[in-house]
Amino acid sequence: MKEQIIERLSRYVKINTQSDPNSETTPSTERQWDLLRLLESELKAMGLDTDLDRHGYLFATLEANIETDAPTIGFLAHVDTSPDFNAANVNPQMIDNYDGGVITLGTSGREINPEVFPDILKVKGHTLMTTDGTSLLGADDKAGVVEIMEALQYLIAHPEIKHGRIRVGFTPDEEIGRGPHKFDVERFDADFAYTMDGSQLGELQFESFNAAEAKITFDGVNVHPGSAKDKMVNALNLANAFHQALPANEVPEHTEGYEGFFHLMELNGNVEKATAQYIIRDHDSTSFENRKQQLIEIQKDINARYYYDPVHLVINDQYRNMAEKIKPLQHIIDIPKAVYADLHITPNTEPIRGGTDGSQLSFMGLPTPNLFTGCDNFHGPYEYASIDVMAQAVQVILGIVQKVAEK
Repeated sequence: MKEQIIERLSRYVKINTQSDPNSETTPSTERQWDLLRLLESELKAMGLDTDLDRHGYLFATLEANIETDAPTIGFLAHVDTSPDFNAANVNPQMIDNYDGGVITLGTSGREINPEVFPDILKVKGHTLMTTDGTSLLGADDKAGVVEIMEALQYLIAHPEIKHGRIRVGFTPDEEIGRGPHKFDVERFDADFAYTMDGSQLGELQFESFNAAEAKITFDGVNVHPGSAKDKMVNALNLANAFHQALPANEVPEHTEGYEGFFHLMELNGNVEKATAQYIIRDHDSTSFENRKQQLIEIQKDINARYYYDPVHLVINDQYRNMAEKIKPLQHIIDIPKAVYADLHITPNTEPIRGGTDGSQLSFMGLPTPNLFTGCDNFHGPYEYASIDVMAQAVQVILGIVQKVAEK
């Protein structure tokens, strides 16, 4: 199976499917259609009924091969890749039997050093796919796409594996927080689902951040610096004052576990006008609301210092902690846990320091925990995939459909 995974993943990652947060279309980029249409053709070649709608949501069905009243189960993965780093001209490189040393990423001057990325040692001895250092890999979430496709291919080739009705979905724009925005839960028609969008072996995630984004505009007053006293208001200084008012240690690089943060994603401007974009993250709903209020209070405080309101703040909620909807449905957690036990995989149920499509889908009526894919260091040139762990993820999918059929 590893050879098939390598072949399929190599093909998929070379297709640039980067999403665009500044676009108002769905999908946000035309290039996502390239992979969606390829997947549609490959699903049809497997003999499956497919449905690709005008918003870029591709659904397919593998009908039950037994008489059963078992629930319909879904598996989901997103086709887009992060806008945080270059996603064009992906040139994957393969490493057989990784020896635990430094991995040189092509001729880019970059490397995966275990002293900087110690988790790479967890996949010592594995076959790895990395970047050449000039792009992200896109295994987030094309690894999940590959695992679902390989599981379908295996089930079709092995009808002796009994299963109920299976729905699969490939979706756009997860990386910009819009994955489920036009997802038709009723049309997908599953009782529950799993996103294949995690990272390391054993991850089983049903807690996510509460998430929002804040867009801030700072309006300055530009006057010749030679005569600026008591007249000039520098928009860049306003942006700096706003940022300095936030707690310095509540940022991604100083937090872990259940600790929330503010993250300055982008800052642009000049004396006349500046803009800043933050994301706000917290697992606890009360702390999350407090963080949003903290931004509002900083805005009020700065505006009160001037004869006009120079700071304009817009906060948009992105997704909520899916634990609220999933924890009452213990059976959809117990099923993958039982499969992990059968495969001698230790479950890791630590909360996601991020979100998945399941974070929103769970509140739309489709409870959707998240499972591992075997990839790490997402959204940048140090991203890699363990082909060995990806093969185990395929086995998890196969095990889940069998467990569900036995219910």
